[in-house]
Amino acid sequence: MLTFLLLDMNNIGCFFSGLSWEKLGEQFLYQFNAPMLFSSGMFFFLFIGFLIIYKSLKKQLLARIIYVTIFSLYFYYKSSGIWFILLLLTATTDFFIGRKLSLTASSFIRKGLVILSLCINLGMLAYFKYFNFLLNIFAQLIHEIGLLIGNGTLQGITYEPMDIFLPVGISFFTFQSLSYIIDIYRRQLEPLYRWIDYVFYVSFFPQLVAGPIVRARDFIPQMYRELAVTHEQFGEGLFLVFCGLFKKAVISDYISLNFVDRIFDAPLLYTGVENLLGVYGYALQIYCDFSGYSDMAIGIALLLGYRFNINFDSPYQSATITEFWRRWHISLSSWLKDYLYISLGGNRKGKTRTYINLMLTMLLGGLWHGASLRFILWGAIHGVSLAIHKFVMGRFGSFKQLGSQMSLFRRVLGVLLTFHLVCFGWIFFRAESMQVAGDVLTQIVANFHPEVFMQFVMGYKEVTFLMVLGFILHYMPKCAEKAVQNVVARSPLFVQVLMLVILIFIVVQVKSSGVQPFIYFQF
Repeated sequence: MLTFLLLDMNNIGCFFSGLSWEKLGEQFLYQFNAPMLFSSGMFFFLFIGFLIIYKSLKKQLLARIIYVTIFSLYFYYKSSGIWFILLLLTATTDFFIGRKLSLTASSFIRKGLVILSLCINLGMLAYFKYFNFLLNIFAQLIHEIGLLIGNGTLQGITYEPMDIFLPVGISFFTFQSLSYIIDIYRRQLEPLYRWIDYVFYVSFFPQLVAGPIVRARDFIPQMYRELAVTHEQFGEGLFLVFCGLFKKAVISDYISLNFVDRIFDAPLLYTGVENLLGVYGYALQIYCDFSGYSDMAIGIALLLGYRFNINFDSPYQSATITEFWRRWHISLSSWLKDYLYISLGGNRKGKTRTYINLMLTMLLGGLWHGASLRFILWGAIHGVSLAIHKFVMGRFGSFKQLGSQMSLFRRVLGVLLTFHLVCFGWIFFRAESMQVAGDVLTQIVANFHPEVFMQFVMGYKEVTFLMVLGFILHYMPKCAEKAVQNVVARSPLFVQVLMLVILIFIVVQVKSSGVQPFIYFQF
Protein backbone atom coordinates (compact mmCIF):
# COMPACT_ATOMS: atom_id res chain seq x y z
CA MET A 1 0.00 0.00 0.00
CA LEU A 2 3.02 2.25 0.05
CA THR A 3 2.25 2.89 -3.59
CA PHE A 4 0.02 5.83 -2.77
CA LEU A 5 3.04 7.68 -1.40
CA LEU A 6 4.63 8.08 -4.81
CA LEU A 7 3.37 11.40 -6.12
CA ASP A 8 3.71 13.18 -2.78
CA MET A 9 7.16 11.88 -1.83
CA ASN A 10 8.71 15.32 -1.49
CA ASN A 11 5.95 16.49 0.86
CA ILE A 12 5.39 13.35 2.90
CA GLY A 13 8.50 13.84 5.00
CA CYS A 14 7.21 17.15 6.27
CA PHE A 15 3.55 16.18 6.47
CA PHE A 16 3.53 16.39 10.27
CA SER A 17 6.61 18.58 10.77
CA GLY A 18 5.86 21.96 12.24
CA LEU A 19 2.16 21.22 12.68
CA SER A 20 0.36 22.25 15.82
CA TRP A 21 -2.56 20.14 16.97
CA GLU A 22 -4.85 22.77 15.49
CA LYS A 23 -3.12 22.64 12.11
CA LEU A 24 -3.03 18.86 12.27
CA GLY A 25 -6.79 18.83 12.77
CA GLU A 26 -7.23 21.09 9.76
CA GLN A 27 -5.63 18.41 7.59
CA PHE A 28 -8.72 16.27 8.14
CA LEU A 29 -11.08 19.03 7.00
CA TYR A 30 -11.94 19.97 3.43
CA GLN A 31 -9.46 22.37 1.86
CA PHE A 32 -10.56 24.04 -1.37
CA ASN A 33 -7.02 24.32 -2.74
CA ALA A 34 -6.02 20.79 -1.73
CA PRO A 35 -8.77 18.28 -2.53
CA MET A 36 -8.21 14.62 -1.72
CA LEU A 37 -6.29 12.76 -4.43
CA PHE A 38 -5.14 9.16 -4.66
CA SER A 39 -1.65 10.56 -5.09
CA SER A 40 -1.54 12.65 -1.92
CA GLY A 41 0.23 11.81 1.32
CA MET A 42 -2.99 12.40 3.24
CA PHE A 43 -4.77 9.68 1.29
CA PHE A 44 -1.85 7.34 1.91
CA PHE A 45 -2.14 7.67 5.69
CA LEU A 46 -5.93 7.42 5.65
CA PHE A 47 -5.89 4.41 3.35
CA ILE A 48 -3.40 2.50 5.52
CA GLY A 49 -5.65 3.02 8.54
CA PHE A 50 -8.71 2.18 6.45
CA LEU A 51 -7.20 -1.13 5.29
CA ILE A 52 -6.36 -2.28 8.80
CA ILE A 53 -9.98 -2.04 9.91
CA TYR A 54 -11.32 -3.19 6.53
CA LYS A 55 -9.43 -6.48 6.76
CA SER A 56 -10.76 -7.07 10.28
CA LEU A 57 -14.35 -6.86 8.94
CA LYS A 58 -13.76 -9.65 6.42
CA LYS A 59 -16.65 -11.81 7.68
CA GLN A 60 -18.99 -9.00 8.79
CA LEU A 61 -20.83 -7.93 5.65
CA LEU A 62 -23.13 -5.20 7.00
CA ALA A 63 -20.44 -3.67 9.21
CA ARG A 64 -18.04 -3.66 6.22
CA ILE A 65 -20.61 -1.99 3.96
CA ILE A 66 -21.33 0.70 6.57
CA TYR A 67 -17.63 1.24 7.21
CA VAL A 68 -16.68 1.59 3.52
CA THR A 69 -19.66 3.89 2.92
CA ILE A 70 -18.59 6.22 5.74
CA PHE A 71 -15.02 6.30 4.43
CA SER A 72 -16.27 6.93 0.88
CA LEU A 73 -18.45 9.83 2.01
CA TYR A 74 -15.51 11.27 3.93
CA PHE A 75 -13.32 10.85 0.83
CA TYR A 76 -15.87 12.79 -1.18
CA TYR A 77 -16.10 15.43 1.57
CA LYS A 78 -12.33 15.88 1.29
CA SER A 79 -12.75 16.27 -2.48
CA SER A 80 -15.77 18.59 -2.62
CA GLY A 81 -16.59 19.74 0.91
CA ILE A 82 -20.20 20.01 2.02
CA TRP A 83 -21.40 18.88 -1.41
CA PHE A 84 -21.17 15.26 -0.24
CA ILE A 85 -24.78 15.98 0.79
CA LEU A 86 -25.58 16.17 -2.93
CA LEU A 87 -24.28 12.64 -3.34
CA LEU A 88 -26.48 11.45 -0.46
CA LEU A 89 -29.49 13.23 -1.97
CA THR A 90 -28.97 11.51 -5.33
CA ALA A 91 -28.52 8.12 -3.72
CA THR A 92 -31.53 8.49 -1.42
CA THR A 93 -33.99 9.69 -4.06
CA ASP A 94 -32.96 7.06 -6.61
CA PHE A 95 -33.04 4.32 -3.96
CA PHE A 96 -36.69 5.04 -3.19
CA ILE A 97 -37.57 5.57 -6.86
CA GLY A 98 -35.99 2.20 -7.66
CA ARG A 99 -37.97 0.48 -4.87
CA LYS A 100 -41.20 2.08 -6.09
CA LEU A 101 -40.47 1.02 -9.68
CA SER A 102 -40.20 -2.61 -8.66
CA LEU A 103 -43.55 -2.49 -6.84
CA THR A 104 -45.50 -0.70 -9.58
CA ALA A 105 -47.16 -2.43 -12.52
CA SER A 106 -48.67 0.66 -14.14
CA SER A 107 -46.70 1.63 -17.25
CA PHE A 108 -47.74 5.27 -16.84
CA ILE A 109 -46.52 5.48 -13.24
CA ARG A 110 -43.29 3.65 -14.05
CA LYS A 111 -42.51 6.12 -16.84
CA GLY A 112 -43.31 8.98 -14.48
CA LEU A 113 -40.86 7.63 -11.90
CA VAL A 114 -38.10 7.39 -14.50
CA ILE A 115 -38.84 10.95 -15.62
CA LEU A 116 -38.67 12.06 -11.97
CA SER A 117 -35.20 10.47 -11.60
CA LEU A 118 -34.08 12.10 -14.86
CA CYS A 119 -35.30 15.49 -13.68
CA ILE A 120 -33.49 15.19 -10.34
CA ASN A 121 -30.18 13.93 -11.73
CA LEU A 122 -30.06 15.93 -14.96
CA GLY A 123 -31.48 18.94 -13.15
CA MET A 124 -28.47 18.94 -10.83
CA LEU A 125 -26.13 18.63 -13.80
CA ALA A 126 -27.95 21.43 -15.60
CA TYR A 127 -27.50 23.77 -12.64
CA PHE A 128 -23.95 23.00 -11.58
CA LYS A 129 -22.42 22.46 -15.03
CA TYR A 130 -24.58 24.32 -17.53
CA PHE A 131 -26.45 27.16 -15.82
CA ASN A 132 -23.87 29.83 -16.73
CA PHE A 133 -23.56 28.41 -20.25
CA LEU A 134 -27.33 28.56 -20.78
CA LEU A 135 -27.51 31.99 -19.16
CA ASN A 136 -24.86 33.26 -21.57
CA ILE A 137 -26.75 31.86 -24.58
CA PHE A 138 -29.99 33.43 -23.35
CA ALA A 139 -28.34 36.83 -22.81
CA GLN A 140 -26.80 36.75 -26.30
CA LEU A 141 -30.16 35.78 -27.80
CA ILE A 142 -31.91 38.69 -26.08
CA HIS A 143 -29.14 41.03 -27.25
CA GLU A 144 -29.57 39.87 -30.87
CA ILE A 145 -33.34 40.33 -30.63
CA GLY A 146 -32.72 43.84 -29.32
CA LEU A 147 -30.49 44.62 -32.29
CA LEU A 148 -33.10 43.21 -34.68
CA ILE A 149 -36.00 45.28 -33.36
CA GLY A 150 -33.94 48.30 -32.35
CA ASN A 151 -34.72 48.03 -28.62
CA GLY A 152 -31.90 49.69 -26.68
CA THR A 153 -32.95 48.12 -23.38
CA LEU A 154 -32.63 44.60 -24.75
CA GLN A 155 -29.35 45.49 -26.46
CA GLY A 156 -27.92 46.58 -23.13
CA ILE A 157 -28.50 43.24 -21.37
CA THR A 158 -25.15 41.82 -20.26
CA TYR A 159 -24.12 38.40 -19.02
CA GLU A 160 -22.85 38.17 -15.45
CA PRO A 161 -21.79 34.58 -14.70
CA MET A 162 -22.74 33.21 -11.30
CA ASP A 163 -20.09 31.80 -8.99
CA ILE A 164 -21.22 28.17 -9.02
CA PHE A 165 -18.98 25.52 -7.49
CA LEU A 166 -18.77 22.33 -9.56
CA PRO A 167 -18.78 19.28 -7.24
CA VAL A 168 -16.06 16.84 -8.24
CA GLY A 169 -17.28 13.86 -10.25
CA ILE A 170 -20.94 14.92 -10.35
CA SER A 171 -21.28 13.67 -13.94
CA PHE A 172 -20.00 10.23 -12.98
CA PHE A 173 -22.19 9.48 -9.97
CA THR A 174 -25.34 10.92 -11.58
CA PHE A 175 -24.84 8.76 -14.70
CA GLN A 176 -24.15 5.76 -12.50
CA SER A 177 -27.34 6.32 -10.51
CA LEU A 178 -29.38 6.89 -13.67
CA SER A 179 -28.23 3.57 -15.14
CA TYR A 180 -29.53 1.82 -12.00
CA ILE A 181 -33.00 3.35 -12.42
CA ILE A 182 -33.18 2.66 -16.15
CA ASP A 183 -32.07 -0.95 -15.68
CA ILE A 184 -34.84 -1.47 -13.11
CA TYR A 185 -37.35 0.15 -15.46
CA ARG A 186 -36.23 -2.19 -18.25
CA ARG A 187 -36.58 -5.11 -15.78
CA GLN A 188 -32.92 -5.99 -16.24
CA LEU A 189 -32.13 -5.48 -12.55
CA GLU A 190 -33.75 -6.10 -9.18
CA PRO A 191 -33.59 -3.12 -6.82
CA LEU A 192 -31.59 -3.13 -3.60
CA TYR A 193 -33.62 -3.45 -0.41
CA ARG A 194 -31.32 -1.62 2.02
CA TRP A 195 -30.61 2.08 1.68
CA ILE A 196 -27.06 1.67 2.97
CA ASP A 197 -26.32 -0.88 0.23
CA TYR A 198 -27.29 1.59 -2.47
CA VAL A 199 -25.30 4.43 -0.90
CA PHE A 200 -22.35 2.03 -0.77
CA TYR A 201 -22.71 1.33 -4.51
CA VAL A 202 -23.02 4.98 -5.57
CA SER A 203 -20.32 6.32 -3.25
CA PHE A 204 -17.67 3.56 -3.49
CA PHE A 205 -14.58 5.76 -3.34
CA PRO A 206 -12.15 4.21 -5.92
CA GLN A 207 -14.38 5.21 -8.87
CA LEU A 208 -16.37 8.01 -7.23
CA VAL A 209 -14.78 11.21 -8.52
CA ALA A 210 -13.48 10.31 -12.00
CA GLY A 211 -14.93 6.96 -12.96
CA PRO A 212 -15.03 4.48 -14.45
CA ILE A 213 -18.84 4.50 -14.52
CA VAL A 214 -19.68 1.21 -12.82
CA ARG A 215 -22.96 -0.51 -13.74
CA ALA A 216 -25.10 -1.78 -10.89
CA ARG A 217 -25.55 -5.15 -12.62
CA ASP A 218 -21.74 -5.64 -12.56
CA PHE A 219 -21.04 -4.30 -9.08
CA ILE A 220 -23.97 -5.24 -6.84
CA PRO A 221 -23.45 -9.05 -7.03
CA GLN A 222 -19.87 -8.51 -5.79
CA MET A 223 -21.08 -6.64 -2.70
CA TYR A 224 -22.43 -9.78 -1.08
CA ARG A 225 -19.56 -12.14 -1.83
CA GLU A 226 -17.17 -13.19 0.89
CA LEU A 227 -14.16 -10.89 0.97
CA ALA A 228 -11.25 -12.81 -0.54
CA VAL A 229 -8.19 -11.27 -2.21
CA THR A 230 -5.80 -13.86 -3.62
CA HIS A 231 -2.06 -13.25 -3.99
CA GLU A 232 -2.42 -12.93 -7.77
CA GLN A 233 -5.38 -10.57 -7.41
CA PHE A 234 -3.39 -8.47 -4.95
CA GLY A 235 -0.43 -8.44 -7.34
CA GLU A 236 -2.64 -7.51 -10.28
CA GLY A 237 -4.07 -4.62 -8.26
CA LEU A 238 -0.56 -3.42 -7.42
CA PHE A 239 0.45 -3.68 -11.08
CA LEU A 240 -2.49 -1.49 -12.13
CA VAL A 241 -1.70 1.07 -9.45
CA PHE A 242 1.97 1.07 -10.52
CA CYS A 243 0.94 1.59 -14.16
CA GLY A 244 -1.50 4.36 -13.26
CA LEU A 245 1.01 6.26 -11.16
CA PHE A 246 3.72 5.92 -13.79
CA LYS A 247 1.39 7.21 -16.51
CA LYS A 248 0.18 10.09 -14.36
CA ALA A 249 3.27 11.17 -12.40
CA VAL A 250 6.09 10.35 -14.77
CA ILE A 251 4.62 10.94 -18.22
CA SER A 252 1.44 13.04 -18.10
CA ASP A 253 2.43 15.62 -15.49
CA TYR A 254 5.95 16.12 -16.80
CA ILE A 255 5.13 16.66 -20.47
CA SER A 256 2.14 18.81 -19.48
CA LEU A 257 4.03 21.23 -17.23
CA ASN A 258 7.20 21.35 -19.29
CA PHE A 259 5.82 21.48 -22.81
CA VAL A 260 2.11 21.02 -23.62
CA ASP A 261 0.82 23.80 -21.36
CA ARG A 262 3.36 26.23 -22.84
CA ILE A 263 2.17 25.50 -26.37
CA PHE A 264 -1.53 25.95 -25.61
CA ASP A 265 -0.91 29.01 -23.44
CA ALA A 266 0.74 30.89 -26.33
CA PRO A 267 0.68 28.92 -29.61
CA LEU A 268 1.78 31.93 -31.70
CA LEU A 269 5.15 31.94 -29.91
CA TYR A 270 5.97 28.53 -31.38
CA THR A 271 6.37 27.17 -34.89
CA GLY A 272 3.89 24.84 -36.53
CA VAL A 273 6.03 21.76 -35.92
CA GLU A 274 6.18 22.62 -32.19
CA ASN A 275 2.41 23.14 -32.13
CA LEU A 276 1.90 19.78 -33.83
CA LEU A 277 4.17 18.09 -31.33
CA GLY A 278 2.21 19.89 -28.60
CA VAL A 279 -0.98 18.32 -29.94
CA TYR A 280 0.69 14.90 -29.99
CA GLY A 281 1.87 15.60 -26.46
CA TYR A 282 -1.64 16.44 -25.30
CA ALA A 283 -2.98 13.25 -26.90
CA LEU A 284 -0.50 11.32 -24.80
CA GLN A 285 -1.07 13.49 -21.72
CA ILE A 286 -4.84 13.10 -21.58
CA TYR A 287 -4.59 9.37 -22.23
CA CYS A 288 -1.97 8.85 -19.51
CA ASP A 289 -3.82 11.13 -17.11
CA PHE A 290 -7.27 9.61 -17.47
CA SER A 291 -6.30 5.99 -18.07
CA GLY A 292 -3.81 6.39 -15.23
CA TYR A 293 -6.62 7.36 -12.87
CA SER A 294 -8.76 4.50 -14.17
CA ASP A 295 -5.90 2.05 -13.64
CA MET A 296 -5.49 3.26 -10.06
CA ALA A 297 -9.23 3.11 -9.41
CA ILE A 298 -9.48 -0.42 -10.83
CA GLY A 299 -6.34 -1.46 -8.95
CA ILE A 300 -7.51 -0.08 -5.59
CA ALA A 301 -10.89 -1.75 -6.03
CA LEU A 302 -9.10 -5.01 -6.80
CA LEU A 303 -7.07 -4.69 -3.61
CA LEU A 304 -10.38 -4.42 -1.76
CA GLY A 305 -11.83 -7.47 -3.50
CA TYR A 306 -13.93 -5.80 -6.25
CA ARG A 307 -13.31 -6.06 -9.98
CA PHE A 308 -14.22 -3.24 -12.38
CA ASN A 309 -14.33 -3.60 -16.14
CA ILE A 310 -11.45 -2.19 -18.16
CA ASN A 311 -11.93 1.48 -19.09
CA PHE A 312 -9.16 1.99 -21.67
CA ASP A 313 -7.85 -0.56 -24.15
CA SER A 314 -4.89 1.07 -25.97
CA PRO A 315 -7.23 3.43 -27.90
CA TYR A 316 -4.56 4.88 -30.19
CA GLN A 317 -4.08 1.41 -31.67
CA SER A 318 -7.51 1.81 -33.27
CA ALA A 319 -7.69 1.56 -37.07
CA THR A 320 -11.14 3.22 -37.32
CA ILE A 321 -13.00 5.87 -35.35
CA THR A 322 -15.62 3.26 -34.40
CA GLU A 323 -12.89 1.06 -32.96
CA PHE A 324 -11.51 4.08 -31.09
CA TRP A 325 -14.78 4.54 -29.22
CA ARG A 326 -14.77 0.86 -28.31
CA ARG A 327 -11.39 1.39 -26.67
CA TRP A 328 -11.53 4.95 -25.25
CA HIS A 329 -13.38 5.66 -21.96
CA ILE A 330 -15.27 2.43 -22.43
CA SER A 331 -17.57 2.94 -19.44
CA LEU A 332 -18.83 6.27 -20.84
CA SER A 333 -19.05 5.23 -24.50
CA SER A 334 -20.97 2.06 -23.57
CA TRP A 335 -23.23 4.13 -21.25
CA LEU A 336 -24.01 6.58 -24.06
CA LYS A 337 -24.70 3.68 -26.41
CA ASP A 338 -26.97 1.72 -24.04
CA TYR A 339 -28.89 4.57 -22.43
CA LEU A 340 -28.87 7.34 -25.04
CA TYR A 341 -28.18 6.00 -28.55
CA ILE A 342 -30.43 2.95 -28.16
CA SER A 343 -33.11 5.01 -26.38
CA LEU A 344 -33.13 7.38 -29.36
CA GLY A 345 -33.80 4.42 -31.64
CA GLY A 346 -30.26 3.30 -32.41
CA ASN A 347 -30.08 1.83 -35.90
CA ARG A 348 -33.60 0.40 -35.80
CA LYS A 349 -35.37 3.27 -37.60
CA GLY A 350 -33.57 3.57 -40.90
CA LYS A 351 -30.18 4.83 -42.05
CA THR A 352 -30.96 8.54 -41.87
CA ARG A 353 -32.26 8.24 -38.32
CA THR A 354 -29.18 6.18 -37.40
CA TYR A 355 -26.85 8.99 -38.52
CA ILE A 356 -28.95 11.55 -36.63
CA ASN A 357 -28.86 9.39 -33.50
CA LEU A 358 -25.08 9.09 -33.76
CA MET A 359 -24.72 12.85 -34.08
CA LEU A 360 -27.05 13.57 -31.16
CA THR A 361 -25.26 11.04 -28.98
CA MET A 362 -21.82 12.48 -29.65
CA LEU A 363 -23.00 16.10 -29.38
CA LEU A 364 -24.45 15.32 -25.95
CA GLY A 365 -21.29 13.38 -25.13
CA GLY A 366 -19.28 16.48 -25.96
CA LEU A 367 -21.58 18.64 -23.86
CA TRP A 368 -21.16 16.15 -20.99
CA HIS A 369 -17.47 17.03 -20.95
CA GLY A 370 -18.08 20.75 -20.57
CA ALA A 371 -20.45 23.65 -21.14
CA SER A 372 -18.62 25.22 -24.05
CA LEU A 373 -18.84 25.48 -27.83
CA ARG A 374 -15.41 23.80 -27.99
CA PHE A 375 -16.71 20.59 -26.42
CA ILE A 376 -19.81 20.58 -28.60
CA LEU A 377 -17.58 20.97 -31.67
CA TRP A 378 -15.37 18.13 -30.39
CA GLY A 379 -18.48 15.94 -30.08
CA ALA A 380 -19.60 16.99 -33.57
CA ILE A 381 -16.24 16.01 -35.08
CA HIS A 382 -16.58 12.52 -33.62
CA GLY A 383 -20.27 12.27 -34.47
CA VAL A 384 -19.69 13.16 -38.13
CA SER A 385 -16.71 10.78 -38.28
CA LEU A 386 -18.73 7.90 -36.83
CA ALA A 387 -21.60 8.59 -39.24
CA ILE A 388 -19.24 8.69 -42.24
CA HIS A 389 -17.58 5.46 -41.14
CA LYS A 390 -20.95 3.74 -40.74
CA PHE A 391 -22.01 5.01 -44.19
CA VAL A 392 -18.80 3.73 -45.81
CA MET A 393 -19.18 0.34 -44.10
CA GLY A 394 -22.71 0.12 -45.48
CA ARG A 395 -21.60 0.89 -49.05
CA PHE A 396 -18.34 -1.07 -49.21
CA GLY A 397 -18.25 -4.55 -47.77
CA SER A 398 -14.48 -4.64 -47.27
CA PHE A 399 -14.74 -1.79 -44.75
CA LYS A 400 -16.84 -3.95 -42.44
CA GLN A 401 -13.70 -5.70 -41.33
CA LEU A 402 -12.59 -5.10 -37.79
CA GLY A 403 -9.24 -3.40 -37.33
CA SER A 404 -7.65 -6.67 -36.21
CA GLN A 405 -8.84 -8.36 -39.42
CA MET A 406 -7.30 -5.82 -41.79
CA SER A 407 -4.16 -6.41 -43.79
CA LEU A 408 -1.03 -4.97 -42.19
CA PHE A 409 -0.84 -2.07 -44.64
CA ARG A 410 -4.52 -1.11 -44.23
CA ARG A 411 -4.27 -1.38 -40.47
CA VAL A 412 -1.16 0.82 -40.22
CA LEU A 413 -2.76 3.37 -42.54
CA GLY A 414 -6.01 3.21 -40.56
CA VAL A 415 -4.19 3.69 -37.25
CA LEU A 416 -2.35 6.76 -38.59
CA LEU A 417 -5.53 8.34 -40.02
CA THR A 418 -7.59 7.61 -36.91
CA PHE A 419 -4.91 8.94 -34.57
CA HIS A 420 -4.64 12.22 -36.47
CA LEU A 421 -8.41 12.60 -36.63
CA VAL A 422 -8.56 12.15 -32.85
CA CYS A 423 -5.69 14.62 -32.40
CA PHE A 424 -7.57 17.17 -34.51
CA GLY A 425 -10.46 16.87 -32.08
CA TRP A 426 -8.12 17.17 -29.08
CA ILE A 427 -7.12 20.68 -30.22
CA PHE A 428 -10.62 21.97 -29.46
CA PHE A 429 -10.87 19.85 -26.33
CA ARG A 430 -7.67 21.32 -24.84
CA ALA A 431 -7.67 24.93 -26.07
CA GLU A 432 -9.01 27.50 -23.63
CA SER A 433 -10.95 29.22 -26.41
CA MET A 434 -11.79 28.96 -30.08
CA GLN A 435 -9.21 31.67 -30.69
CA VAL A 436 -6.45 29.51 -29.21
CA ALA A 437 -7.61 26.50 -31.24
CA GLY A 438 -7.52 28.64 -34.39
CA ASP A 439 -4.01 29.87 -33.54
CA VAL A 440 -2.75 26.28 -33.12
CA LEU A 441 -4.21 25.25 -36.49
CA THR A 442 -2.89 28.41 -38.19
CA GLN A 443 0.65 27.74 -36.99
CA ILE A 444 0.53 24.11 -38.11
CA VAL A 445 -0.80 24.99 -41.57
CA ALA A 446 0.97 28.29 -42.32
CA ASN A 447 4.15 28.34 -40.18
CA PHE A 448 5.24 24.72 -39.95
CA HIS A 449 9.06 25.12 -40.25
CA PRO A 450 10.13 21.46 -40.04
CA GLU A 451 13.78 22.54 -39.81
CA VAL A 452 13.33 23.35 -36.11
CA PHE A 453 12.49 19.73 -35.26
CA MET A 454 16.03 18.83 -34.21
CA GLN A 455 16.25 22.03 -32.18
CA PHE A 456 13.13 20.89 -30.35
CA VAL A 457 14.62 17.46 -29.70
CA MET A 458 17.81 18.96 -28.31
CA GLY A 459 16.00 21.62 -26.29
CA TYR A 460 13.37 19.26 -24.86
CA LYS A 461 15.36 16.06 -24.40
CA GLU A 462 13.42 14.82 -21.37
CA VAL A 463 10.05 15.67 -22.94
CA THR A 464 11.04 13.97 -26.20
CA PHE A 465 12.22 10.87 -24.34
CA LEU A 466 9.01 10.58 -22.30
CA MET A 467 6.79 11.14 -25.33
CA VAL A 468 8.62 8.46 -27.31
CA LEU A 469 8.55 6.12 -24.31
CA GLY A 470 4.85 6.78 -23.73
CA PHE A 471 3.87 5.98 -27.31
CA ILE A 472 6.13 2.89 -27.40
CA LEU A 473 4.46 1.54 -24.26
CA HIS A 474 1.04 2.39 -25.65
CA TYR A 475 1.64 0.50 -28.90
CA MET A 476 3.20 -2.46 -27.09
CA PRO A 477 1.41 -5.73 -27.98
CA LYS A 478 -1.16 -7.00 -25.48
CA CYS A 479 0.76 -10.21 -24.95
CA ALA A 480 3.83 -8.27 -23.79
CA GLU A 481 1.74 -6.16 -21.39
CA LYS A 482 0.09 -9.31 -20.02
CA ALA A 483 3.47 -10.95 -19.54
CA VAL A 484 4.74 -7.99 -17.49
CA GLN A 485 1.54 -8.01 -15.44
CA ASN A 486 1.97 -11.71 -14.67
CA VAL A 487 5.56 -11.15 -13.55
CA VAL A 488 4.50 -8.41 -11.13
CA ALA A 489 1.40 -10.24 -9.92
CA ARG A 490 3.22 -13.50 -9.21
CA SER A 491 6.39 -12.01 -7.74
CA PRO A 492 7.15 -12.48 -4.04
CA LEU A 493 6.33 -9.56 -1.79
CA PHE A 494 9.95 -8.46 -1.41
CA VAL A 495 10.30 -8.23 -5.23
CA GLN A 496 7.13 -6.11 -5.41
CA VAL A 497 8.60 -3.85 -2.73
CA LEU A 498 11.81 -3.54 -4.77
CA MET A 499 9.77 -2.57 -7.84
CA LEU A 500 8.02 0.00 -5.71
CA VAL A 501 11.31 1.49 -4.51
CA ILE A 502 12.55 1.81 -8.09
CA LEU A 503 9.32 3.49 -9.15
CA ILE A 504 9.52 5.85 -6.16
CA PHE A 505 13.01 6.87 -7.22
CA ILE A 506 11.87 7.57 -10.79
CA VAL A 507 8.86 9.57 -9.67
CA VAL A 508 10.90 11.67 -7.25
CA GLN A 509 13.35 12.51 -10.04
CA VAL A 510 10.71 13.81 -12.45
CA LYS A 511 7.81 14.99 -10.30
CA SER A 512 6.74 18.62 -10.08
CA SER A 513 6.71 20.60 -6.85
CA GLY A 514 3.03 19.97 -6.27
CA VAL A 515 0.44 17.29 -6.92
CA GLN A 516 -1.30 17.92 -10.24
CA PRO A 517 -5.07 17.28 -10.29
CA PHE A 518 -6.48 14.78 -12.74
CA ILE A 519 -7.93 16.29 -15.91
CA TYR A 520 -11.27 14.49 -15.61
CA PHE A 521 -11.92 15.84 -12.10
CA GLN A 522 -13.49 18.85 -13.85
CA PHE A 523 -16.09 16.62 -15.52
